[in-house]
Amino acid sequence: MAGAIPALGGEVRWRGEALKGPLHRRARMGLGLVPEERSTVMSLTVKDNLLLGRGGVDAAVALFPELQALLRRRAGLLSGGEQQMLLLARALAANPAALLVDEVSLGLAPLVVERLLAQLTAVAKERGVGVLLVEQQARRAFKVADRWYLMRRGRIRAEGDSSCGPEALERAYLSDDTSAADSA
Repeated sequence: MAGAIPALGGEVRWRGEALKGPLHRRARMGLGLVPEERSTVMSLTVKDNLLLGRGGVDAAVALFPELQALLRRRAGLLSGGEQQMLLLARALAANPAALLVDEVSLGLAPLVVERLLAQLTAVAKERGVGVLLVEQQARRAFKVADRWYLMRRGRIRAEGDSSCGPEALERAYLSDDTSAADSA
């Protein structure tokens, strides 16, 4: 969806049109991205990393006040959780219409993940931002999701909404039956 790698088939449609072109063009269309790898510029300060985004420093710090004390610190000296906070703040400060978030919890302490997901959820609901969260910690993601999809080998094998409970997701995950989507 982000356009980082070419599609092997099909197309992604955004607001009725096929989504093509590089990531910066997609960002101008209202898509935000928080990739799995922590894509900060390590030699720049937190402030300079925030200035690379479209939302600015003040908007990002308003979302994550913890960043205020870190503005002069080089991003390469931040903890993993602080780097992830920086990336999420930069993406959310830009007021995207939709946000793609890949593995927000990767390598982070549970308390940090809870903080990130809580703010992501609050901003998404407050501003009406659509969020596509790719997450291996399914139970944690299920707590904040309205809908879920289970993918295997690039294909959606099951889906459901938050009303069906995490057990439906677990059954679908453990099942080899590709018709699991019908039972969810």
